[in-house]
Amino acid sequence: MEDLDTLVLRTAVGWQAQGLPVVLVTVARTWGSSPRPPGSLMALNGRGETVGSVSGGCIEDDLILRIREGGVQAACATDTPAVLRYGISADAAHRFGLPCGGTVELVLEPMSPRSQLEALLKACLQRRNTERRLDLRTGEVALGAGHRDGVPVLSDTHLTTHLGPQARIIVIGAGDLSRFLCQMALGLGFEVIVCDPREEHRAGWALDGVQLSHEMPDDLVLRLKPDARTAVVALTHDPKLDDLALIDALQSDAFYVGAIGSRRNSALRHERLRTHFDISESALHALHGPAGLYIASKTPAEIALSIMAEVVAVKNGIRQPAPTPVAIGKQSKQGKHGEESASFPGCEVVA
Repeated sequence: MEDLDTLVLRTAVGWQAQGLPVVLVTVARTWGSSPRPPGSLMALNGRGETVGSVSGGCIEDDLILRIREGGVQAACATDTPAVLRYGISADAAHRFGLPCGGTVELVLEPMSPRSQLEALLKACLQRRNTERRLDLRTGEVALGAGHRDGVPVLSDTHLTTHLGPQARIIVIGAGDLSRFLCQMALGLGFEVIVCDPREEHRAGWALDGVQLSHEMPDDLVLRLKPDARTAVVALTHDPKLDDLALIDALQSDAFYVGAIGSRRNSALRHERLRTHFDISESALHALHGPAGLYIASKTPAEIALSIMAEVVAVKNGIRQPAPTPVAIGKQSKQGKHGEESASFPGCEVVA
């Protein structure tokens, strides 16, 4: 499953190839509460079809009506980009469903060859962070090196936005836990790759939309070169596989590196990586182990939810100690109820 930005770009390029007039809509600025953050994308074609969103649906309805009544040029007023503001008055906020009187400012851009959408889509698929600078006076676009999480900047003459690669997760180990985790990751818009060199574990393991590799985990990590939009999660409980992947992942730009296991096994893993592989303390501090947020999970599905919640939290800039990581939550629970349970092999409560 593609992330929403990639889906919007790919769909808009496809509509252009069909000869349909297309408008790209970008959330440039917001004030107060708003349903979608700056940088959110939406595309509309001349038939009133849409992909992506800039609100909860209310603003989209107004834009669709504009196009159906007067075409793409009517939505933008001219054949060059236009800036629209919704919610500036209490009445407009109520009409368009903006919460708490929030205001959203949109840039509507009629698509043409000068928009460079194909080149932008190609850069995203090649996992290149790209800055897109739109001249509001002419519709000309310049592309250059950028950073994925840059905030849009709107001036009187230009809109500058940043786009980049889809979030990606590399999962070491094919099993029930991996299946639940991958299903959640796909639903969250991640590109998902599962690596397991053990033929008996791969046999019968398949999930639509997931790449399945039989490489050794360290070879895969070295080949893919995890970037700042990549997470690596080790789920095998086999040090020969997990440790090798973690060694290279911890020395990459991956935004999240984690492994399942008890607190005791996690401590032993830290010692192995420190003593035998000379992994630095700063790198070890970045290792999430046991992986996940503490939700007292027991089943594979609950453990997968715990891990993906932490992955998303870190991706979105939330760091420890809030929310509570598994190790701290288990320590608190043990203090209240005695020794931690060992009832489910392979989950966060393994002794």
